[in-house]
Amino acid sequence: MAGLLSGLEQFGLSNLESMDLYESPKKAEEGGGEGGGQAAHTVQEQDFLFDKSFTCPLCDREFKARTVKIGKAKLAGSDLDLRPRYEQIDLLKYDVIMCPSCGYASLSRFFKYLTSPQAKNIQKAISANFKPQKETAETYTYDEALERYKMALANAIVKQTKASEKAYICLKTAWLLRGQMEHLDPAEEGYEEKKKQCQAEEDEFLRNALEGFLAARQAESFPMCGMDEPTVDFLISVTAMRFEQYDVASRLITNLVTSKTANPRMKDKARDVKEMLMKKIKEKNAASRK
Repeated sequence: MAGLLSGLEQFGLSNLESMDLYESPKKAEEGGGEGGGQAAHTVQEQDFLFDKSFTCPLCDREFKARTVKIGKAKLAGSDLDLRPRYEQIDLLKYDVIMCPSCGYASLSRFFKYLTSPQAKNIQKAISANFKPQKETAETYTYDEALERYKMALANAIVKQTKASEKAYICLKTAWLLRGQMEHLDPAEEGYEEKKKQCQAEEDEFLRNALEGFLAARQAESFPMCGMDEPTVDFLISVTAMRFEQYDVASRLITNLVTSKTANPRMKDKARDVKEMLMKKIKEKNAASRK
């Protein structure tokens, strides 16, 4: 898991950078942006945001965090692995809520849920060394958003949350890195190096997401992080195909095509992926015979 939590030293948490993502199986799990008709106004990222007040479930302090206005951003499409793309803003940058006082951080959907044992673990491993942060910028850069995701992952590991939650954080971090790569300026110095770095980090987080979802699929019930079984199986299939784990991808995508519970749209996506998969398998077999 080298590199997943690199950069946490700025929060005073360099000691957490080498934590294992998935615990041993012997350990128990704990449970519109058009400018409003004003032609002179150029829509900017901050137009989609507002400061929302949160109360930290760990230290009980109130703080504000940048939050996307509901219904403001327009969906432009999605990637093969279901990463959503919005016009004029990357919503992924704003999905981690982090208390600037104690260092508790989580994806927004999980933020309120914290058990007493989990709180004690975070207080001991994170809050005791955390350097309080001041939030003044109107928007988050990709680097700042990435730091927040790594804090959310560190918290998830420390509180020994389910494999599915850790996998979901890894998946969304990979998506964030993909967005960062897409927004790099080819004209800037060091572009190729930064692009390679983003790609390598994206792959690392995707591999860990795949590992976590495979483990969760065997041990957890659905829905999983708000996703039903067909959606999780589709994500696993696409990600496994990316890393040439064709046996895993083929088994799950074939089941999905014949599923009685998957909706027609998901089954259509699965058929497309199955065709891609068959093509990749043929190409690999042809190459091996040369």
